[in-house]
Amino acid sequence: MAALDGLPTLREVLRTHDLVAKKSLGQNFLLDLNLTAKIARAAGDLSSADVLEIGPGPGGLTRGLLAEGARRVLAIEKDSRCLPALAEIAAAYPGRLEVIHGDALAIDPLAHLTPPIKVAANLPYNVGTELLVRWLTPPSWPPFWESLTLMFQREVAERIVAQPGDKHYGRLAILAQWRTQARIVMGLPPEAFTPAPKVHSAVVHLRALPEPLFPADPATLSRVVAAGFNQRRKMLRASLKSVAPDIEAKLEEAGIKPTERAEQVTIEQFCRLARIVKAAS
Repeated sequence: MAALDGLPTLREVLRTHDLVAKKSLGQNFLLDLNLTAKIARAAGDLSSADVLEIGPGPGGLTRGLLAEGARRVLAIEKDSRCLPALAEIAAAYPGRLEVIHGDALAIDPLAHLTPPIKVAANLPYNVGTELLVRWLTPPSWPPFWESLTLMFQREVAERIVAQPGDKHYGRLAILAQWRTQARIVMGLPPEAFTPAPKVHSAVVHLRALPEPLFPADPATLSRVVAAGFNQRRKMLRASLKSVAPDIEAKLEEAGIKPTERAEQVTIEQFCRLARIVKAAS
């Protein structure tokens, strides 16, 4: 990668700019440019898309995205120490990289991007799940993005793609799989990062579906699912009693045994129950 874009290796970048990953910012730098290029390729054809990247750090994935032909990249970085390194990348790719110094949770990317838009990021551990939930629960669907290619701790990735009956199956799996096609595309060991985290990581690719798999009011579905998984060990007739006074009858109408637990219920069944609850409200 250094030969392709004329920029130094990432280890040299860290030394030059005296960059050390901060635990308080959830940082773990991925320094292998072959791996960052592989993640960029997992996002698909980037030549006709703007790409949103959160937490670029020293810019390894940023370089991968640009080298793989991204039309334009918007990188949002909270750590001011990384800005000089990112400025060097912007100079190497004139007009194709915009860097914003700020908190990704407080910035509207649509003010800076032109559709079609893809999101690709090695998300900071401390905000990764919150950002994903925001992207999966917009006010209207389809969302502003076509796909999400995101790195998480392996356990979080497994929660996103889990199926009913799996110990990882829960609210995050339903939010993701109701509206997207989600799959793990790549695993990374701790030693791929600096500093090495205590856990393995994985890259998940989520492609937005034109419409949800099954009809349901998003707010009602979210309420039903949250209540169901809030007390995973309880039978649904107990964990969902706050949702509706006659919840047992509604569960049976939805084809769900009241004695089942949330992790045994499919997304289709949850959506059916949400429609029944909504109709009765």
